[in-house]
Amino acid sequence: MSEVQANKVTLLLDAAASGDRLATERLFPVVYGELRRMAAALMGREQGAQTLQPTALVNEAFLRLIGPRDVGWESRAHFFGAAAQAMRRILIDRARHVKAARVPARPMDSTLPMLDSRGGDRDRAADDLLGLDGALEDLRGRDERQHQVVMLRFFAGLTSEQTALAMGLSASTVKNEWTYARAWLLREIERRRAS
Repeated sequence: MSEVQANKVTLLLDAAASGDRLATERLFPVVYGELRRMAAALMGREQGAQTLQPTALVNEAFLRLIGPRDVGWESRAHFFGAAAQAMRRILIDRARHVKAARVPARPMDSTLPMLDSRGGDRDRAADDLLGLDGALEDLRGRDERQHQVVMLRFFAGLTSEQTALAMGLSASTVKNEWTYARAWLLREIERRRAS
């Protein structure tokens, strides 16, 4: 996102937080490209496991973000973090639907496609996404900062540098937190599978 666009997003978010309903309507076309890039990156990790298209994911996430309630966004990072969270929730809901429709449950291998970039089928991807969701909730209770790094790096698709800027941390701190959180999540998911 260019600096001009970033400033426009900030102004529109401020206006929307101040009660300007037209600002919300003007916000969507400005953030659409960035949200679609996030959705495509997130869904691309699943290598065909999702039937939902990035455009539909963006539209549904934006509706959840704006919705009927008034929301005050603290910053662009807050908005895009919330967008990442909304996309995550949508994908988790869809994974739960896939899992509920599956009979019988199939055994899984020890990979996590979304974190290690190896592919998998739709059922395994749904199980992995649900396992990741549970592990992320545990991580949030254990270390909020690592949880936020994962949300911005993995779900929002931000680089280490962008995440550092959004969180007010150094890029090396973000890289360290990402490395540790990713390893912890993979280990936690494996522990859950074994039990």
